[in-house]
Amino acid sequence: MVLQRYINLSSVVNFGVIILASWESFAVTFQFALANGGSSSMLYGSILAGFGVCAIGFSLAELASIPTVGAQYRWSANFAPFAPRFWGLVQGWLTVAAWCFTCGGPPSILANLITSLAIFNNESYVPQRWHTCLIMIATMLVPLIFNLWFRKVLDAIEITGGILHIILFVVFVIVLIVFGPRSSPEFVFETLISDVSGWNNEGVSWGLGLLTITFSLTGFDSVLHMSDEVKKVHTRVPRSIILACTVNSLMLFVFVIVLLFYMGPLDAIADAPLPLIYVLYGATGSKSATNTLVALVAVVIFCALFNIFASVSRLIWCFAKDKGLPFSHTFAYVHPTLKLPLNALILVGCIVTALSLIFLASTTAFNALISLQAFALHISYFLPVLFILIRRLRGPPPLYGPFKLGAWGIPLNVFGLCYLTYVVLWMPFPQLLPVNKDNMNYSGPIFAVVIIGALADWCINGRKRFAMPVRRYSRDVEDW
Repeated sequence: MVLQRYINLSSVVNFGVIILASWESFAVTFQFALANGGSSSMLYGSILAGFGVCAIGFSLAELASIPTVGAQYRWSANFAPFAPRFWGLVQGWLTVAAWCFTCGGPPSILANLITSLAIFNNESYVPQRWHTCLIMIATMLVPLIFNLWFRKVLDAIEITGGILHIILFVVFVIVLIVFGPRSSPEFVFETLISDVSGWNNEGVSWGLGLLTITFSLTGFDSVLHMSDEVKKVHTRVPRSIILACTVNSLMLFVFVIVLLFYMGPLDAIADAPLPLIYVLYGATGSKSATNTLVALVAVVIFCALFNIFASVSRLIWCFAKDKGLPFSHTFAYVHPTLKLPLNALILVGCIVTALSLIFLASTTAFNALISLQAFALHISYFLPVLFILIRRLRGPPPLYGPFKLGAWGIPLNVFGLCYLTYVVLWMPFPQLLPVNKDNMNYSGPIFAVVIIGALADWCINGRKRFAMPVRRYSRDVEDW
């Protein structure tokens, strides 16, 4: 059974833009860059990351003009210069694992927002692990239920989230500029912090600080996995990716500059669980205004969670349909009435619940799993761009859809690959020294486990089970 095409132009554009929510993501995580790199890493890192993400996004948008829900793994399978089924299966495991761990990101951010606001309004409150666990599960249930039974309402949620994404950005910029204490240009453009985290090396600190920026711009491929439900998919999905990358990169750059100029003294926010709260409070002097603005940021991130659930469930469904997963028949099931991959969606809900329970047992283990998301997603972008570049250089030229990079194809592919290589090199580094079991960065070892698992699956029966994806191109004028 095929999925129903119901997503219109405004919804698919908002889908891609909201799921990144880059300036909001940075606003609630920039504390990690305060110890490594500081303002230099934030400002110049936002420029580098903006161009890098656009290069990768444009490269994938070209591929997306011949759309497929499987996206990265099907492209790798079709464009790999050798062993296409092997690369397809390994890429599939990598992309599915990355997005499954990504599902735990927004609930954990929302839990941090809620508990931080509780501390801000009641200093005697001490959050417990089980509080965070329950908040994560609660914030997961609403998107899960809406994806199951109120799917048509998602269009309205995406439009609302997109409007709020823009309006809230303007409000934050105005509030900070009008009411915030102004920092010196030297602090914004010339300050490089390298003596707080323990690394004591400017190059390493700058690279580690860059990761906060790159995290905020990761995930633009989510709309690709909704391809079977988008009307006029061959043109609308590439446009959504391009707008998601360019709009979010530009908004993030502007927000970073404004934040650095008007964030106030670092001593007042450096040790806060969520510095954004105290930046806003320092600017407005009003707890009510601060609570309202932070709550609205939470609403945008909450809207993104609706989209993540939809996207990841479709990715799992497609990979299962190609027999890339164990129990593929179960997860490839499409409910005849709901017209959605029911079992795959329930699996996503179970994964978020499991991650929440892991947090209850060990915050270190939970953070280790969540830290894998950006690492694995960046690598999942690398292989299809590399393979399409090799195809360009060797020939014959690949079959393109309506969107083509033309002469810009090779330069964008090369720059994007160089950017990914540079960013991925820093991702396994621990943020703090000396390293102990609590601050160790476990993303590298966990990523190795995912790769070993994929190779083991290939050796055991994956090479026999995995059905080579065959692309089917529709020449129907309405589709194009």
